[in-house]
Order: sequence, then C-alpha cells, then structure tokens
Amino acid sequence: MVEQKIIVLGLAVVLALGTLGFNWVESIMPTADAHGVQAQLQSRFIRIEDETFNRQSLQTGETLTLQGTLVSLVERDLRGWLSIFSESTNAGNRWEMLARDPPGNVFDIPGNSVIEYSLSAKALEAGVYHVHTQLNVAKVGPGLGPGQTVVVEGEPIIKPIPYTNIAYQSIIIGVGYVITFATRPWQVI
Repeated sequence: MVEQKIIVLGLAVVLALGTLGFNWVESIMPTADAHGVQAQLQSRFIRIEDETFNRQSLQTGETLTLQGTLVSLVERDLRGWLSIFSESTNAGNRWEMLARDPPGNVFDIPGNSVIEYSLSAKALEAGVYHVHTQLNVAKVGPGLGPGQTVVVEGEPIIKPIPYTNIAYQSIIIGVGYVITFATRPWQVI
C-alpha cells in the first residue's frame, strides 16, 4: 500500500512539473541582455569589424548598404554566407537583397584572411529596425555585427507572388513523392 502511495505521489509531482514546465526557472534566475555582443563561437572563428551603414533613415524603395571587414581568426579555410539580420517592434522586417560582395550566396573564407564585404538591400516596409550584418559560417553557426538603428518611412511595397516558382516547386515535390512511392517496397499488413 505504501509503494502505491509513493508511485501516485511521484506521478503527481511529474504531472505538476510537466504542467508548470521550466517557467519557474526564469523567476529564480535573472536574465541578462546585451546589445552588440557577438556570439562566442563567431568571435573565435571570424570577427565582423568596421561595420558601417550608408544611411540611418530612408524611404521605402531606397537602398541600404552595409559594409565592413571579415577577419578570419583561424588557419583553416571556411565557407560562409552573408545576409542582413533585422529586428523591429512591428511585424515587418521586410528587405529585398539587391547585391552581395563577395558575390554569390556562399563564398570561401581563407584562413587568416581579411575580406571586405558589402551588402545592399531595398526597404519594403516602414518601421524602426535594428539592422546587423549576419555571417553564417558552415559547421560553426551565425554571428552578428554590432548593428545600427535604421528608420524606414513610406508606404509598403508589395512584391508580386511568383506563382511560376510555386508551380515549379510543387511539380518537383510531386515528382519526389512519385519516386518515393514507386521505389518503396509494398508491405503486406
């Protein structure tokens, strides 16, 4: 009888903790936020330096350009890709990438090298954004530059939906399903 009570008590505790989750940890341990602090992994491999912006305010449709330097801190060659990371208080975060230098989506970063970069994007929606250079390093992870606040004003720019791309992707997915089911051995239940 005592064993059954212990089991019931244990299940009750597990149920209570499962219901509460770990939200109580936040009330016990204080949180800390910092702006412009780069991720530890990124700072060990490649550092983003001298990040500059061509504007602090612009209208929708105008171009924002970020420039800076990538400094490799390791001897081995790495692969990475650059993008723009932005945070805002509205649901926006809409930018259209126009140009990348080094060009292409993925590029090589030689060991112990210094690479100048430039990113250009068109603002599509009004808002107050905090914009960073984001460098994603293969097998390492993302890192952010220090960033800057950028104010975008104007009417939103609505981009047309590329229905041909959606149709093309649907056909590719359909072909994948056909191949998957055609090559799967049928099982008798």
